Amino acid sequence: MKKEIGTIGVLTSGGDSPGMNAAIRAVVRRAIGNDLKVKGIYKGYQGLLDGEIKELKAMDVSETMGRGGTILYTARSKFMLTEEGPKRAAQVLKKHGIDALVVIGGDGSYKGAGAISKHGINVVGIPGTIDLDIASTEYTIGFDTAVNTAMEAIDKIKDTSASHERCSIIEVMGRGAGYIALWCGIATGAECILLPEKYDFDERKLVESIIASRERGKKLQIIVNAEGIGHSAAMARRIQAATGIETRATILGYMQRGGSPTCRDRMCASVMGAYAVDILLEGKQNRVVAYTKGEITDYDLEEALEMQKEISDYEYRIANALSGKYQKTE
Repeated sequence: MKKEIGTIGVLTSGGDSPGMNAAIRAVVRRAIGNDLKVKGIYKGYQGLLDGEIKELKAMDVSETMGRGGTILYTARSKFMLTEEGPKRAAQVLKKHGIDALVVIGGDGSYKGAGAISKHGINVVGIPGTIDLDIASTEYTIGFDTAVNTAMEAIDKIKDTSASHERCSIIEVMGRGAGYIALWCGIATGAECILLPEKYDFDERKLVESIIASRERGKKLQIIVNAEGIGHSAAMARRIQAATGIETRATILGYMQRGGSPTCRDRMCASVMGAYAVDILLEGKQNRVVAYTKGEITDYDLEEALEMQKEISDYEYRIANALSGKYQKTE
């Protein structure tokens, strides 16, 4: 294995996600094990521009895997969207003797890494986002923890909804993607799952579905609403007015980002972090780490950014088929 670099920088960018610390730990320890130095960059791209950088030793990442969030902190930088921002970021990296940069984050973080790469810095992206919306990978660090947190919350809300014979709208995170909503909706037996990718905003059909569920004898109705649709409180008021059924909205919010990562998130983050170092040691340039068909692999960064991702039509049809509508297979 030919080593062409001496110092790796690592940062976390965009929204935090459980498992980021496991990825940081893996990058640091895999690099040190191969006689490389690692410098931690604090507060994302903004911290990079501000020069908030220090060398990390193996003990600096000890006992961090079980912690949620990111020990390197994170922040967004509007300056990185300008032509001058990535150029200055590359200059700071070179000033600190950093030969390659590992970026843990989502598509926006990848775009920032791509812009920096055009100024002579080798970059590797690791998919860290609860939203599962990175097209180049089937799995993103933090999704498993977030979706389990949301599922457990919905299970609890179902108990009180049953006691009061309510309809409950639970809004989950995901930005413009509906993966958390889809998984939680199926896992909790929701009557309706509203996804940005699929919802036609025909509230009449939603109301009819709730009424039909009540007529079948169901004493509570659960609607899982994706963040990309939002407006859950106003929706609840309209549904109550249309159905006469007491309807409450709960927005789960940032609780889905926090908490100790699950075993899957710790495992995937650790392997992905180590893999990022390995591909740098192999001399690969400007890559992203991905989970595809059960294997950890990598893609060209620009190729990854051009990929598109869609909600599975089959999974969505199954969600409707199992929800109480009992639809036949098409």
